[in-house]
Amino acid sequence: MELFLHYSLIPSLFIILILSFLQRREHRRQRDDTSYLLGNRFGIIMPLDFVGTFSNRWSYGIAFGATANKVMFLFSEGYQPLQIPQWAQALQHSHSPFELLIGGIEVGLSHFPFFACLSSEFQLVSSILGFCYSLIWFAVTVLQVSQCPHGQFVGKYETLMFYWPSLLCLAFLLGRFLHMFVKALRVHLGWEFQVEEKSVLETHQAEHVKQLLRTPRPQEKKKSWFQTRIYEWDPCFQFPSRMIGTIVLAFICLYLFIVIEFCVFVYVRDELDVFENKLESYITFTNHSGVLTPVILQVKELISVTKGVWVATILPASLTCVSYLFHILVCYRKHIKRLWAGDKLFLPLKFHNPASSASVVAIARYSGWQIAYVLWGYLIIHVVQSLCGMAIMYGLVLPIVHNQGLEMLQGLGIGILTISIVVGLMILQMWIAASFFLQPKLGTADKQKPLALNNRKAFHNFNYFLFFYNVLLGLGACLSRLLISCLLGTWLIARIDRTIMQNGYEGADMGFSAWIGMLYVDHYHTNPVLVSFCHILIANHKEKKLQQTTKYWCLNQSAGPRVSARSRTRWFLLQTLINNPRLIIHRKLKSGHSSQESQILMACLES
Repeated sequence: MELFLHYSLIPSLFIILILSFLQRREHRRQRDDTSYLLGNRFGIIMPLDFVGTFSNRWSYGIAFGATANKVMFLFSEGYQPLQIPQWAQALQHSHSPFELLIGGIEVGLSHFPFFACLSSEFQLVSSILGFCYSLIWFAVTVLQVSQCPHGQFVGKYETLMFYWPSLLCLAFLLGRFLHMFVKALRVHLGWEFQVEEKSVLETHQAEHVKQLLRTPRPQEKKKSWFQTRIYEWDPCFQFPSRMIGTIVLAFICLYLFIVIEFCVFVYVRDELDVFENKLESYITFTNHSGVLTPVILQVKELISVTKGVWVATILPASLTCVSYLFHILVCYRKHIKRLWAGDKLFLPLKFHNPASSASVVAIARYSGWQIAYVLWGYLIIHVVQSLCGMAIMYGLVLPIVHNQGLEMLQGLGIGILTISIVVGLMILQMWIAASFFLQPKLGTADKQKPLALNNRKAFHNFNYFLFFYNVLLGLGACLSRLLISCLLGTWLIARIDRTIMQNGYEGADMGFSAWIGMLYVDHYHTNPVLVSFCHILIANHKEKKLQQTTKYWCLNQSAGPRVSARSRTRWFLLQTLINNPRLIIHRKLKSGHSSQESQILMACLES
């Protein structure tokens, strides 16, 4: 597969050249440039629009899914993207940035035809090329699975476990390109009409604007628990192709990462079994009377517990990361809608006006970083859950297994009693403060008492005697703060949509900065109100070209008086100022007119 990845660049470049030849450039260069010999051929083709593409979302997502094996393959130890010369041998070490950059470009170039054929305007040619290229990859992958179906870690069908997501994605692409070919052929033969030029405004964006203009009605149907707590379908919103592709690729990469992790676990388990056999032989040789026998038995128990806990925590760690992927989509819709409404209160203050260049870079980083965060997050969550599982095993289960249940219950009872006393004293302080040291409510409708001290002498004695106790209590509170911060930080490490930094240090979280920059780019380029306004301008411009008149006043050429453009403009200006008298103070004043005259005119219009 590595060798074929290198040689696949040949048909990939061939397809790119064909599609580039068919793509016409809108603007020719100057005559003094030698590229004028190409005419308007060999235009720039793009794989997909990462900002405003809402059609073929799942086709693009499946195309991203087909690259999952190669994305994971990039980080293998034996991957060599190319043979570099002797002078660059210093750059050729394992996982160097240079090697990863060249490898990423190679993988992207080898899969470029999938996206280019899906987005090309020449559906008949691109569908044939895309089908042939997908068929080549599908055949080579099937050949790889059939020739080497088994492996040394999982055993039977290990290769199939790695490659079935890619096979499924390639099969979907084959069907998609076949459907595109049939549809384009019917259009070419005249059996179907050619689809009209795509509008700037999407259907769901137009519906969103219409919904904003409608009078809000009270809800007639009560929402279910799923709609209230988890997710509610919105027909006026669609996720862009970038988000769908990111989530699909993240799911497949997460699955492959779990399989690879399990293979590594199998290898480590086999090595530990060999080590345990050596320990067992030592115990047998010494007839259970050696000095190290108790230590060896504890080591064997530790190895057995670790293996069992690691396997048991694979499922909860996987489900945690899968739930994060779905939650990312929910947070994306919630955050982008709040930005559409002009609400930035959910963002830290320093992110209210991010740099434009940082936002452009952020949208290029986001998809890759999101996948990397999910993979690293799974590993970290898995380790943390395993440590928690071992704590439970050594704290609760093993004492019962070793007939030490009473001692365990005694220690557990003392711990629970200590925590209960501490929590009870904290609650008692709150109750005493609310009952004796605050003045009564000002009104019966108030929810709580005002922050006004009462019984000041008793309050100062209360503070003095609890001062020394709170010093000791603060030690425990500090440790609990550290423990909770570590647990929440590791638990939410895969959540790129929220920062784990404290207030004021959010800029140090590069993942969260990428998320915010991506949101701003989507907000500025896919805002339904803005896109609707641009759609109206473009439609009016095209209508002026066709009819040589405007949409709002169409004059009959055969009859009717001519209307002066200046008089019409002044009439509309007067009507606008009557409806919006506050605009008068913002008008640009001519020489000889004072602001006082504008205020008088505004007062006359208001009256």
